[in-house]
Amino acid sequence: MNETLKTIPTDEVNLLHAKLCRAVGDPKRLQILYALAQSPLTVSELVELTDAPQPTVSRHLAVLRESGVVQTSRTGNSISYSLTVPQIVDVIDSMRSILRQVLAQQVNSLEDASLAE
Repeated sequence: MNETLKTIPTDEVNLLHAKLCRAVGDPKRLQILYALAQSPLTVSELVELTDAPQPTVSRHLAVLRESGVVQTSRTGNSISYSLTVPQIVDVIDSMRSILRQVLAQQVNSLEDASLAE
């Protein structure tokens, strides 16, 4: 295990976990993360891709930045956003797969219950 991770208190890890889950818990932020997984993008590019107003995209980016999921880089007057840890999309994909499985099990249970009646 990484020595740095061993020194982080459990409470702090739990808080970071909660903050990260909140950050990726919004459909528009998920859309932004998937877009950034392709390449770094500016706010105006994200506005176009997400079909959301600029203030909305900026607010979502602020949440993602605060949680440490995205970072910025400046080129001249342009600020681009990118994923700090590209593997976050793999984690989100895994979560979505688990959610699909849970949903399928719930549907099967409901179908079994209705057949039993």
